[in-house]
Amino acid sequence: MPGPKAPEETRREQIVTAAYQVALRTGIDGVTLRAVAAKAKLSHGLVVFYFKQKDRLIGALLDRVLATTAMLDVSEDVARGSHAPERLGALLRQELDRLSRDPRGMRLFFEYWALGVRQVVIRRRIGAALERYRAAFRAIAEELLPPATPNGVDVTPDALAAVAVSVISGYAVQAMIDPDCFDTGAYLAAAQSLMERLAPTPA
Repeated sequence: MPGPKAPEETRREQIVTAAYQVALRTGIDGVTLRAVAAKAKLSHGLVVFYFKQKDRLIGALLDRVLATTAMLDVSEDVARGSHAPERLGALLRQELDRLSRDPRGMRLFFEYWALGVRQVVIRRRIGAALERYRAAFRAIAEELLPPATPNGVDVTPDALAAVAVSVISGYAVQAMIDPDCFDTGAYLAAAQSLMERLAPTPA
């Protein structure tokens, strides 16, 4: 039975939320208009009215997936750090903790990544989201890096930001491969050590 009338944006949000819940359980292939309608407790016709076909719903769902996997929200605790190395370590910890709570979101991200190989629009949207994600780390990297590293290696803020994001995405992959044996604390300690070596504190 269809639900009561609701504002258009509220109804669309309800449908996308239901699609996300279906996708977490079944993957993208399981996101059908009928399955989403059932999850949202709406009529199939109403879902069709808002999204017309599955591809449009899959496109709308991508925004939700990117918001939960590739969008950085710097917490107040992280922002209050007085030193850049401290903030970078706290930011890595925040992201590893966030992604470890429900790895199904990262599985969906990688499903979309695979779709992006064939669909240029999806590939561009993912690329833009990752660039924004790297930019948030770049701001800390610019503050963290000394003018020249003692060993003469030219570590740029862009490179350090890319490594930080790679550490986080690599964690997500490793946690999916072997979730029962994966040691988050040990991974974080190794990641922080790597960051410190790449960006030593200036004298």
